[in-house]
Amino acid sequence: MKKLAFVLSLIISVFLIVPTNLSAQIYKFSGGPSGGTYQYYASGISTLAKKNGIRVLAASSGGAIENIRTCNTGESSFGVSYSGHVFKAFNGKLPNDNKSYKNVRALGFFYGAPGQFVVKKGSGIKSLKDLEGKRVGIGNAGSGAASNAEQMFKFLGLWDKITPENLGYRGAADAFKNGQLDAFWVFAGYPNASVLEVALQADIELLDLWDELNAAGYFEAFPYFQKVVIPAKTYNGQDKDVATFQDGAIWIANKDVPEDVVYKLLKLVYSEAGMKHMVEIHKSARAMSIEGGLTGIVTPLHPGAEKFWKEMGVLK
Repeated sequence: MKKLAFVLSLIISVFLIVPTNLSAQIYKFSGGPSGGTYQYYASGISTLAKKNGIRVLAASSGGAIENIRTCNTGESSFGVSYSGHVFKAFNGKLPNDNKSYKNVRALGFFYGAPGQFVVKKGSGIKSLKDLEGKRVGIGNAGSGAASNAEQMFKFLGLWDKITPENLGYRGAADAFKNGQLDAFWVFAGYPNASVLEVALQADIELLDLWDELNAAGYFEAFPYFQKVVIPAKTYNGQDKDVATFQDGAIWIANKDVPEDVVYKLLKLVYSEAGMKHMVEIHKSARAMSIEGGLTGIVTPLHPGAEKFWKEMGVLK
């Protein structure tokens, strides 16, 4: 009888344990389009988290704007976006969207995301104004790339004078190679995989954007952008340095993600081993550091991030 009771209690305990394990929290991490830098970060952090007992699921998405929206609703626990977009979203100033996204919190800085405009050598396209009447790949609908392209072209009075195509980086690269696009726009860390691929199969140039936009007053209107130089030889056939601008790609989360989960993930990712792992995933992670962990962040931090960055001496 005692033996039967023991067996029954063992069976009951197994049934009690299994549902608990099956219902363990899974945290969705929204990355970006296939071939984009965001997706590398989502996958890299997911791998690191799983090795340390935190269930993070990397998922592709439309990119920066979509990630803000899904993190705001809680559909995603984590995401990557641009600091400028998070700032505009928090304050109800996204293009064609005056909603305030108050449930999004910043965690840390990943890398600077430079604007890269790819054209074919010999095309005669030397500036943004030369794109008038051209077919231009601007990024997936809902992505930070597409939003930034629209903002830039509208500022220059060119938005209604180009044919914008909402294609992700890989799709735009294929269309460009096939002659279906005259140019395509990437707003991501360099070297970008899609641009690398195109440069091996076609003679390309990157447009120098800084001087043209600076002369137009663009950076006075949008002061969170910073100048950056893409070194010569970053891409096959790129013979000279290219001056452009960048926004900061930052890690974001829904405000209700548990503080201890955020804190543990930050400790993992910004550890020496964690940052080495991220560089192996994508070279842009070389920009990650403890000292620069809050670079460009101008919106509220998650409590778990506040705790971590205070411990690191970055936040006073």
